[in-house]
Amino acid sequence: MSTNERHVPVMLRRCLDLLAPALEKPGSTVVDCTVGLGGHSEALLTSFPGVRLIGLDRDPAALELARERLAPHGERATLVHAVYDELPEVLARLGTPRVQGVLFDLGVSSMQLDEAERGFSYARDAPLDMRMDQTRGIGAAEVLNTYPPGELVRILRAYGEEKQAKRIVAAIVREREKEPFTTSARLVDLIREALPQAAKRTGGNPAKRTFQALRIEVNGELAVLERAVPAAVAALAVGGRIAVLSYHSLEDRLVKQVLTAGATSTAPPGLPVVPERYQPRLRLLTRGAELPTEEEIAENRRAAPARLRGAERIREEP
Repeated sequence: MSTNERHVPVMLRRCLDLLAPALEKPGSTVVDCTVGLGGHSEALLTSFPGVRLIGLDRDPAALELARERLAPHGERATLVHAVYDELPEVLARLGTPRVQGVLFDLGVSSMQLDEAERGFSYARDAPLDMRMDQTRGIGAAEVLNTYPPGELVRILRAYGEEKQAKRIVAAIVREREKEPFTTSARLVDLIREALPQAAKRTGGNPAKRTFQALRIEVNGELAVLERAVPAAVAALAVGGRIAVLSYHSLEDRLVKQVLTAGATSTAPPGLPVVPERYQPRLRLLTRGAELPTEEEIAENRRAAPARLRGAERIREEP
């Protein structure tokens, strides 16, 4: 299957529209912080013939496929193996301290979900890995087998918003003492058995929240995002734009906080005239989070949970 068939970019037209005013001038630079299989990057290069693209991804396998897909665009595309909170270092290395556009498409890529051996999907049995970059860090099995019970409960509650965290962790601890966890099917079965009937009747697959929590912990996703979005805003030139696609409430909340703070005056209350140093440095481009259309969800079910926010840089730092 080609990368075009494997990856349908989420909310593509809207992302292009949000970024367009900043990218129409020749010589503009846009950063795709989550290249994945290159769908958004390809559309950016095609839609804006004068733009240069810098693409980041932590997954070497995805990066190689994206490199093949973007090869027709030659030197206009520079792809870098990096996590997106490394954006300032990447830009400094490339001699590009300021850019006109930044795009984040967060969450798991199509390839990571579709390749069973990566262990991201609870729908198929596979090794419990879940690392987006399999060259570093520990996998989900090691988290399950070695973390103290209290830490596992915290992870499931904080990252999976799992109300039954204590019940699930108690079952995990019992089972890991008999035999360490290695595959996803055993974990899915355990979660089904541990949950009360009422909890299994709502919210889709009962393992969904636990798998999300493990994936976020293994990849440090929220900590990385907490550093990455402010760094991306700081890298924008005046008139530059940022667009961020999130896929669960924890990501979206973080993005909202950063963009809203940037679009808010920091002046002490009661000043008759607000000095420029207190003025907002961002202008929000979306009213709240925009959602995919019903037509898009029908064509691409992975678009269903997407939330899109955008902002424009309107002034320099004081």
